[in-house]
Amino acid sequence: MRVPIDGSDLSVFPLCLGGNVFGWTADERESFAVLDAYVAAGGNFVDTADLYAAFAPGKRGGESEETIGRWLRARGARDQIVIATKVGRAPGLKGLAPATIRAAIEGSLRRLQTDYIDLYYAHDDDPQTPLVETLRTFDELVAEGRVRYIAASNYSAPRLREALAVAEHEGLARYVALQPHYNLMEREEFEGELAEACEEHGLACLPYWSLARGFLTGKYRDGSPLGASPRAEEASAYLDARGRRVLTALDDIAAERGTSVAAVALAWLLGQSTVAAAVASARTAEQLAGLLPAVGLRLERGELTALTAASSLDDQ
Repeated sequence: MRVPIDGSDLSVFPLCLGGNVFGWTADERESFAVLDAYVAAGGNFVDTADLYAAFAPGKRGGESEETIGRWLRARGARDQIVIATKVGRAPGLKGLAPATIRAAIEGSLRRLQTDYIDLYYAHDDDPQTPLVETLRTFDELVAEGRVRYIAASNYSAPRLREALAVAEHEGLARYVALQPHYNLMEREEFEGELAEACEEHGLACLPYWSLARGFLTGKYRDGSPLGASPRAEEASAYLDARGRRVLTALDDIAAERGTSVAAVALAWLLGQSTVAAAVASARTAEQLAGLLPAVGLRLERGELTALTAASSLDDQ
């Protein structure tokens, strides 16, 4: 199954495999096993960043890209995979100044062992650099064949609209997608102006943290041990009255459909009008198996409504 990204010739699997765990909580053997299982299930869309995994103690950044690059080389799979990576948040390469982007793309291409990136994200907005300078540099990379398409992550609606207007006015490559923080537990940031901007300009929404740092897998509940997961404390922060309502609604639908809680949560996201694919990571092939059923799961209107109501802030 493939979903086209408007404004491009990219066609992607609706479950985008997040690479943030590669080289961090998943070692190379585990990472290769997850990537192999993902491709075997029909997947073709892998998301990473030059930052990953500099957020973890003892990591410098670039570990995820290096792992993916070694896997691509070992499997000879480059032409079959849509690779998305990002620029703007790595140590020593923060922001979107032209020189920063130029240095960052060289590192990403080297680590990924490729000569082009399919989808290159501005990882964060950079108010200190004029949008025209950032977009002109991206446009040059597209013209050089090093980048096929560009996208934005963590942009506000006004800045996203401004970037699109600048690109149109200057005749530069434009963003074709937006990667926001969006899931059943985090709706306010995207729903509203950002969703409207995506709809108006035909941008694909490709949300990250689609499972709310693991909370929407159903693993973190009252009385459940937190374990040693680096994300456990963050995920368990969602376990309030609203979080419990959401888990109950997910449990009911998952039981009725005979599938996993995580698959239902992802299916809700994929059921939103502007969402083309949802980004989710898996540390093991077993974890991935719980996510894959989301691709073929079409929730009925009543199920979508029940989940939306359960996650509403109005009932807090």
